[in-house]
Amino acid sequence: MASTWTVNNAVEKIADGEKTDTWGQITNRNFDILDRAASGVGTVDLSGSGAAHSLSTVDGTTGDALSDGMYKVLVLSGATENCTITVSPNDASKFYLVDNDSGHDCTFTQGTGASLSIPSGTSGIIYCDGTGAAANVRAIIDATTLTTLGITATAAELNILDGVTATTAELNYNDITTLGTSEASKVVTADANGVVTFDNGIVEESTAITSSSNAATLDLHTGTNFTHTLTEDVTYTFSNSGASGRTSAFTLKVTQDSTARTITWPSSVDWKNSNAPTLSETSGAVDVFVFITYDGGTTYYGFAAGQAMG
Repeated sequence: MASTWTVNNAVEKIADGEKTDTWGQITNRNFDILDRAASGVGTVDLSGSGAAHSLSTVDGTTGDALSDGMYKVLVLSGATENCTITVSPNDASKFYLVDNDSGHDCTFTQGTGASLSIPSGTSGIIYCDGTGAAANVRAIIDATTLTTLGITATAAELNILDGVTATTAELNYNDITTLGTSEASKVVTADANGVVTFDNGIVEESTAITSSSNAATLDLHTGTNFTHTLTEDVTYTFSNSGASGRTSAFTLKVTQDSTARTITWPSSVDWKNSNAPTLSETSGAVDVFVFITYDGGTTYYGFAAGQAMG
């Protein structure tokens, strides 16, 4: 009885009593096939293939060269155009790790069933089901696999990570215990209702402003707590309070100059009884004001929070 070969990797199976004096060489060749199939990395040169290339696993005997289709890892190179790589025979089940460095997109096919494209510059984990004329080539990891793993981000969203320079420690700032509740050395998040709970105190910076030509602007894009030591009479402008329908609140601490200064408030400020509070006149005296708008800055409700002597 003559030798036969395994379907998937063309390992020669010697029949009883056959291959006298060549049994050892055939066995060594079989070991080489198994070694290549288990972890072999092979470069598949597509420079002479054009738009079509055959990736074959061929039966052989003593002295025959091993086939490229026996490799586990395929490094594609030298393509001159997009190329369709046909895996043969179509009844061989194959599992490949593919690294497409060819410069062109390469599509793997085995039969009339599904094919799979590996774009240039990318890699893939694929299998050929070896079902004959209608054989399919599919990806091991695809959108379905990611969903099974709980990953719902799109490819575009995942590609945002390309170029991230954060350290492991910095990425671990996202490792929060309870969504929406702050904790030490972690990012601040909102819960499913959009609510943020601060577990400890809140510290906000204060923004010092200065006046020029008797004018000063409180820009709510720069802070919510402002301080101003008067050096001249001043007219205030409030800016960037947000869109209509948004609420903004801020404080202003005014420290009086050695010369009693006056303040002209924006006409949009609504004081109690339409009368602005009287500013302290003592040198170094402090007046604290609170302003709230509920309509994006059309009207600010103003309050004198307190006074202190300098």
